[in-house]
Amino acid sequence: MDTLISPRRRTILAALGAGALLAGCSDGLLAGIAKRPLAAFGGPTMGTAWTAKLAGALEGGMAAKAEASVAAALANVVERMSAHLAASELGRFNRHASTEPFAVSRETLEVFALARAVSEQTAGAFDVTVAPAVDAWGFGPAGRSTLPSSQDLVRLAAAIDFRHIAIDPKAGTLAKSRPDVRADLSGIAKGYGVDLAARSLEAMGSRDHLVEAGGEVRAKGTNAEGRPWRIGIERPDRQQREPFLVLPLADLSLATSGDYRIFFEHEGRRYSHEIDPATREPVRGDLASVSVVSADCGRADALATALFVMGAKRGFEWAADRGEAACLIVRGEGGRLEDRRTPAFAKLGAERVAA
Repeated sequence: MDTLISPRRRTILAALGAGALLAGCSDGLLAGIAKRPLAAFGGPTMGTAWTAKLAGALEGGMAAKAEASVAAALANVVERMSAHLAASELGRFNRHASTEPFAVSRETLEVFALARAVSEQTAGAFDVTVAPAVDAWGFGPAGRSTLPSSQDLVRLAAAIDFRHIAIDPKAGTLAKSRPDVRADLSGIAKGYGVDLAARSLEAMGSRDHLVEAGGEVRAKGTNAEGRPWRIGIERPDRQQREPFLVLPLADLSLATSGDYRIFFEHEGRRYSHEIDPATREPVRGDLASVSVVSADCGRADALATALFVMGAKRGFEWAADRGEAACLIVRGEGGRLEDRRTPAFAKLGAERVAA
């Protein structure tokens, strides 16, 4: 298995946080098959960790250049889109209590444009303006002191609607229709960062590589064995880290969203960091995680969040009807886990791992 992915949301855009556990390449997995050289490196980013692997012979100094390139691409996203950094573009945009246009970088504009497209496709199940509700439940930069009341959630409704942010690509600006609108990019920016990092490797001439950051991965070409990269989708269990499915992936991206890593419990109830923009409350239900495969990791990241918000039944039907490759892991009776694969995902050949 080339990497094991675990979902990270809401806290991911902190400056540089503790690294997540990342599984290495299993040398015994394909014994007897001649391997190509494999360069692997990684580091902390966005409150989690990133790893990159390049298969094949590398020219002198290319490994170091590749490592620096990936780190720079991810740092670029943090600098622009972190809700935890007051000086970031997102931080300044959120404090911009005006409806006047606000200039942002090309990268930030691209993320907002992608977010808008996914919001329109999912009828608002994905919505970056959910930031006030994220903060109210304690999943934002300030943390939690008390639970929001029903009156608090009603008051938040007016400012949560993706249509409140206008995007002007020619001018390079964003504009709020209400001064109190704020955005949270934690459900899309990490995937976009993985895309930027992978593209930087492609620009250097790399044809076989994998880039992963806290649950989002983009794979290009083949691994050291000359086969598709093997990606482990984590079993939804906060106590252990082990694969539930192993998916071969080549020239595609995968993102996973789940409720079992970031949550809190209060008076016997569990509150997940996944917030439904329509209710402004944490999502409830039997859905444990959603994995989406797409060409671009940013889009897969946003869609995984949207499907999780929709829930097991509606999310599966939405994805299946539109030909999206999605796998929803649902908790059944007695804690039994069931994976529901759309037809497009089923064709990818994921294998269930024995418990």
